[in-house]
Amino acid sequence: LDRYNVIVRGLSADPMTSKGAMIRIFMIWAFCIMWTIFPFFGWNRYVPEGNMTACGTDYLNKDWISRSYILVYAVFVYFAPLMIIIYSYVFIVQAVAAHEKNMR
Repeated sequence: LDRYNVIVRGLSADPMTSKGAMIRIFMIWAFCIMWTIFPFFGWNRYVPEGNMTACGTDYLNKDWISRSYILVYAVFVYFAPLMIIIYSYVFIVQAVAAHEKNMR
């Protein structure tokens, strides 16, 4: 989002401060920890994968609790960030194209 802010908004963008960067880093860590600990409290679970050298969430379980975790996880951890990235880059590409057009 910082790249979007700088490229799309240009000089009118608010500069990133150290405090703002630390808050964003903390929020990312909190988001990751939240999704990591849910299986420890009963919403899905961790199971050995592959050749039993790694663990992952139990995506093969057919009960509603496990499926709901995988579905909600997919929406908030995969699709929501992907949509934010796509949204940002659409406007970044438009801003760069407009800048190129103005430079000609």
